[in-house]
Amino acid sequence: MTPPPPASPLLESMHRVAPFVVASGLTPLIPVPFLDDYALRRVREGMVRELLEERALTAPRDTVSLLAGRHPRQGSRLQQFAGKTALLTLRLATRKGYRRFLTALWVKDCVDMASLSLHHGHLLRHALTRGDLTQDTLGTPDAARRVDAAITAACQEVDARPVNQALRRILAGSRLLLDALSRALDTWGAPPSESPRDDEARERASLAGQLAAALWEEQGYFLALEARYEKHLDAPGHPHP
Repeated sequence: MTPPPPASPLLESMHRVAPFVVASGLTPLIPVPFLDDYALRRVREGMVRELLEERALTAPRDTVSLLAGRHPRQGSRLQQFAGKTALLTLRLATRKGYRRFLTALWVKDCVDMASLSLHHGHLLRHALTRGDLTQDTLGTPDAARRVDAAITAACQEVDARPVNQALRRILAGSRLLLDALSRALDTWGAPPSESPRDDEARERASLAGQLAAALWEEQGYFLALEARYEKHLDAPGHPHP
């Protein structure tokens, strides 16, 4: 792996968003319906606030929620609840092979959630760097809606498989995710601890650093992603949802 230059803007962006990418990737391991969605929303809103604070910006709560992005999970809440109930039934029905099955499902979900936060966080930081959102425009939702629409459109156009593969390699082999998987399977239905242990906090920081370095290798992908965002934002007739 070629070491990135210390002043690389992309590397700086990756370091900023990587802790939230890791945290987002762990939220599917909360086996309580609706609580995992709540945790993911908190992580994404926390990411928005930190990216705004980096530029000495503030925004109303509704704007922060809007910039955190639309709910990324597919299907209705009822479908999500039914899915977790089915997995619980499987766990109670048999102990042979269920760990391998649930692990495969959960790792995919973890990668998907991490990838969504990565793409959204990087493009939001790019938008703030460009000045697409200022303290004046953050006071009303129109500019935030326009930026969010351009981010969403750009993300829908790209083939995220190369980045998702990099995320999978790092997340699936991390002790943090494996420990979280084990706890989720062994303590089904118990809420997660709000305060991570010291060793877990260090592991999160280490994993975030690994992600940032690995994702820098995909700089061409992220430059193309930024270009797509700019195309949608600057296009005549760009929608104002």
